[in-house]
Amino acid sequence: MKALIIIDIQLDFLPGGALAVERGDEVIPIINELQSSYKLVVATQDWHPANHKSFFTEHPGKQVFERIQWNGLEQVLWPVHCVQGTEGAALAPKLSTNAVEAIFRKGMDQHIDSYSGFFDNGRKKSTGMADFLKGRGVTEVAVCGLAADYCVYYTANDALDLGFKAGIIEHASRAIDPERYQRLKLDFQEKGGQIL
Repeated sequence: MKALIIIDIQLDFLPGGALAVERGDEVIPIINELQSSYKLVVATQDWHPANHKSFFTEHPGKQVFERIQWNGLEQVLWPVHCVQGTEGAALAPKLSTNAVEAIFRKGMDQHIDSYSGFFDNGRKKSTGMADFLKGRGVTEVAVCGLAADYCVYYTANDALDLGFKAGIIEHASRAIDPERYQRLKLDFQEKGGQIL
């Protein structure tokens, strides 16, 4: 069975949000239309504590979008975004969620970022999404949402590593850095991923 994974369609990632993806709102009607083509639809939600170490405000003297080494991994220092229980962390009201069977929250551990819907960036903790999908007989996933060069890409890439056939729905995703996305897309395709 094939599942649709909707990544982080949250207010903070939309125009006017704390970490807005340019034209991110354009994917919502496309994703709403796509859902009827899949027997199973799941979603992810960035859900950070207020003192998450990916926030530049947690590193005095550092600037937003600066890259540092943190716990042995490269870490982009992001604006404060998707803080648990805030309006910015909420799923976009215009996103249809009637068909969404499960929402997997990520980035809840203060000390490690989590781009993928399957694991944190160090692969220390699983969200449980892989077991959920496999338990439902899913063998193939299509990933879409925000942002194409971070959470969409890492989720799709991990899906390949977990043995799923995986694709990124390009017209239903938007990137923070389109040039970075083009590089990552080539790597993803070389691994066997599809661009849908």
